[in-house]
Amino acid sequence: MFTGIIEAIGCIGAVQMQRGDIQLTVHTGQLDMSDVAIGDSIATNGVCLTVISRDSASFCADVSVETLSHTLFAGITVGAKVNLEKALLPSSRMGGHMVTGHVDGVGEIIQRSQDARSINYMISAPVAIAHFIAGKGSITLDGVSLTVNGVKENTFSVNIVPHTALNTLLADYQVGDKIHLEVDIVSRYLERLLEPRLPPSGDNELPKPGLNMAKLAEFGFLK
Repeated sequence: MFTGIIEAIGCIGAVQMQRGDIQLTVHTGQLDMSDVAIGDSIATNGVCLTVISRDSASFCADVSVETLSHTLFAGITVGAKVNLEKALLPSSRMGGHMVTGHVDGVGEIIQRSQDARSINYMISAPVAIAHFIAGKGSITLDGVSLTVNGVKENTFSVNIVPHTALNTLLADYQVGDKIHLEVDIVSRYLERLLEPRLPPSGDNELPKPGLNMAKLAEFGFLK
């Protein structure tokens, strides 16, 4: 689990084909590797990768076919820069929001503009996940926790404040660039809870709703 607060910018040191999937070597830049153990997780451009070997300045991780099919890593090249964040500790400050490192889809920058000292991006999201994105809700872009300004159909806008622009890769993006998207995990679970539950095998009763608007109102979530 992560917070979406980037700790360092690294770069890809090696990409090795491994019988259908790949193994990455990531140079970690200013990331403190002293407390990283084999098996730990490091979010790399928002993708949760498991450390299989490490030294003081880099780590190696396997990238499965599943991950390759849902991210931009299938086309990643040596020298590409990446946002890095180590998994959070129970004592960590929750500066962003709960981020899993499981990419939901790939978005595209469709507009870039200056908004005072911030950069404003308009981003198109895949239709399949667009309904999970809410105005003033949270979204993760290449591992960076951001607040959604507003939503229109399958597009949304975000502002990149100067600190975020300085400490992540987001200031480098241009119109047409692709980006990893992870929606707020709460919206995922709410959708699942609102789905009708199937009756037990052999039960002739109609499916019962798990969570509905009346229940939400009963527990104080609606006014």
